[in-house]
Amino acid sequence: MFLSDVDIKAAVASGAVVIEPFDERKLQLASYDVTLGNEFEIVDRHQIEASDPARKIFPKTRKIIIPDGEEFVLHPGENVLGKQKEFIGVDLEHLILLSGKSSLARIGLVVHNTAMLFNPGHKFYPTFELVNSSNIPIILRPGMEVAQLIFAKLSSPCSKSYEDVGRYDSKNSDHFSDKK
Repeated sequence: MFLSDVDIKAAVASGAVVIEPFDERKLQLASYDVTLGNEFEIVDRHQIEASDPARKIFPKTRKIIIPDGEEFVLHPGENVLGKQKEFIGVDLEHLILLSGKSSLARIGLVVHNTAMLFNPGHKFYPTFELVNSSNIPIILRPGMEVAQLIFAKLSSPCSKSYEDVGRYDSKNSDHFSDKK
């Protein structure tokens, strides 16, 4: 069962859903709008000929910080990781789905390739998988709304917590690629 705006607000008040900071203006009918943070992880593509996952050869990346009020230009075909500004989480009776905003999809911005499900019990700052699928650059700014979260209540609580299956609470983590 998906949560309505009334349910999301009640779940935040009870602690079943965590959104920090919570801004009621971002609460939609059945979702919550989330914003882009200041951290981006970009690929140094000139340092590798090709990725080879079978041989565990991946490109080197580096983290950059874009100050509030400044911009990051996402060029056509480019893929970068961008940290979400809000800290989120759910208890063992809920899960979160990430969805892009249709207004941004229309200009070619993809916010996730595969990692759209956030498991019950997980609490963290999500990482967006940002891709420009258009043929013109897209300007991204810290604080802009780029996605929405949809919350669902499970038919019964999970038997284990997210930490029990080898994951961790990443509120204070610098582990940029931890999505699920």
